[in-house]
Amino acid sequence: MKRFLAAFMTVLACSASAGASATPQGEAELVRPFHVHVPDAELSDLRHRIAATRWPDQETVVDGTQGAQLTQLHELVRYWGTRYDWRKAEARLNALPQYVTTIDGIDIHFIWVRSKYPNALPIIMTHGWPGSVFEFLNVVGPLTDPPAYGGNAADAFDVVIPSIPGYGFSGKPTGARWDPDHIARVWAQLMQRLGYTHYVAQGGDWGAPITSAMARQVPPGLAGIHLNLPATVPPEVAAALATGGPAPTGLSEKERATFDALLAYAKQGNSAYATMLGARPQTIGYGEADSPAFLAAFMLGHPGFANWAYGANPQMAPTKDQVLDDFTLYWLTNSATSAGRLYWENMGRSPLIAAAQKTNDISLPVAITVFPEDVYRPPETWARRAYRKLIYFHEADKGGHFAAWEQPQLFSEELRSAFRSLR
Repeated sequence: MKRFLAAFMTVLACSASAGASATPQGEAELVRPFHVHVPDAELSDLRHRIAATRWPDQETVVDGTQGAQLTQLHELVRYWGTRYDWRKAEARLNALPQYVTTIDGIDIHFIWVRSKYPNALPIIMTHGWPGSVFEFLNVVGPLTDPPAYGGNAADAFDVVIPSIPGYGFSGKPTGARWDPDHIARVWAQLMQRLGYTHYVAQGGDWGAPITSAMARQVPPGLAGIHLNLPATVPPEVAAALATGGPAPTGLSEKERATFDALLAYAKQGNSAYATMLGARPQTIGYGEADSPAFLAAFMLGHPGFANWAYGANPQMAPTKDQVLDDFTLYWLTNSATSAGRLYWENMGRSPLIAAAQKTNDISLPVAITVFPEDVYRPPETWARRAYRKLIYFHEADKGGHFAAWEQPQLFSEELRSAFRSLR
């Protein structure tokens, strides 16, 4: 319990809420409890804007190659405005311990759940775009209380889930460069502030560059990282992809399949959303801030949603309500524009290319899980070439880009296996 003493000494017996004022001067290092409660007027405004949506004409193709399809999107947005209940999402968040602390002038919102088991391994987990802390809610139980989910108490974690600056209930950067390197330093400060001297980190999507940056910086206490979107594309492959091919000679069958998939991904325009956000996030932001329908349509353009059936199967995660929890968080916090700026801050540094993410500079242990329905499935040969201290590599049999959201039990089992040697 000594490792928590410093943290407990700084926790105030007060509560912050959505829309709370800035931290008073002199309290920058305090960790404050946080509670979510959105005013009814903001929910009424959301429903009013949805009802007033002006819809475009139908797409002229039978698939999603022109973007979110009208029939499916119309039904989802109609449900959002008439039957969806944000209060249930609020209750899920408020059922977990939430806090805010100020680092580098920005309020950082985070969920912090400590295991009841001794010697639990602390882990900081970072979401991506268009995700949020909602991605990880269903893994909190399996990670903090493994025996309740078929695991062993020896594999328990203390879980820290922060909202990236500009996202959700974290503050919005107004200056300085808030790129993955900067955020990585803030995460290290957060873990230090919570009293942790030995911990690990996990990330996919934007969480992967941020987590990788932590590993490059080697902050005191960080023992290793796990990635589910690793930067493994080698230089000669990156160069061939940049020119549209042909493939480099000497690729194995699996490497060639990955090259072909990445080439097709680019030619089909699947990264158009990233190009737009990287170039003009403010322009996209006007639509996201004004129209819930536009917000949903643009976010559903992320290839991680390519196989999502708009909640047609309520037993398949993420469900319709889970996705709308996430989109509603962006809407109610008006954070779509500030979140999108992370692409602009990181412009020119592909999260998939080893050289761009400076993987050669990572000396800490690295674990990787590849999920079969992700937008990119790196072969193990590339992973071992990119990360000189790869301690774990596994290809899961199911799951996609939002792995923790889609397969929380499997995702939790992967983290237990990946970090077992680092406890």
